[in-house]
Amino acid sequence: MRTCQIKRTTTETQIRLHLNLDGDGSSSIDSGCGFLDHMLTLFAKHSRIFLELSCKGDTQVDDHHTVEDIGIVLGSAFSQALGDRRGILRYGHAILPMDEALLLSAVDLDGRGHLTCALEIPTEKVGTFDTQLVEEFWLAFVRHAGCSLHIRQLSGTNSHHIIEGAFKSVARSLRTAVRIDTAFPQDLPSTKGVLS
Repeated sequence: MRTCQIKRTTTETQIRLHLNLDGDGSSSIDSGCGFLDHMLTLFAKHSRIFLELSCKGDTQVDDHHTVEDIGIVLGSAFSQALGDRRGILRYGHAILPMDEALLLSAVDLDGRGHLTCALEIPTEKVGTFDTQLVEEFWLAFVRHAGCSLHIRQLSGTNSHHIIEGAFKSVARSLRTAVRIDTAFPQDLPSTKGVLS
């Protein structure tokens, strides 16, 4: 089974995470940040992973440490659950509408860590959530998951819709990329013979 459990404690956050790449989209999320809970719940649903996460963070300061550290732990869990990445499709992409917003994402589980995030979120906040943290989350995720991720906003004027569309689009891209290629389940999808 492609699963991972991580417990990470720092002076800023205490995080417990359990992930199964071959899940059913169910989740139990308590990050201490309501908007992030919403995004991670729909991320699990649309990627079809099982995700259980709890975090106690220094949210009395702000949500930055919580959001970034969850990105680190989620990315690390993806990488560990993928193992040597043998048999995966490796690539995934999705174009996803969310009302007036249209988001494109593409991922390569290449073992590296690159983010191109072209989102134009028109407001600084969604509720109490600082919208600058969207890019911080994905940057932490890609560095620790070992993947190249592109997120591009094709249209959209509502901040909530843009962010939600981005999370759903990335989830759909990852859903494809982590899938096992049943025709070549032992094949490492790289001419180099290694993904890094």
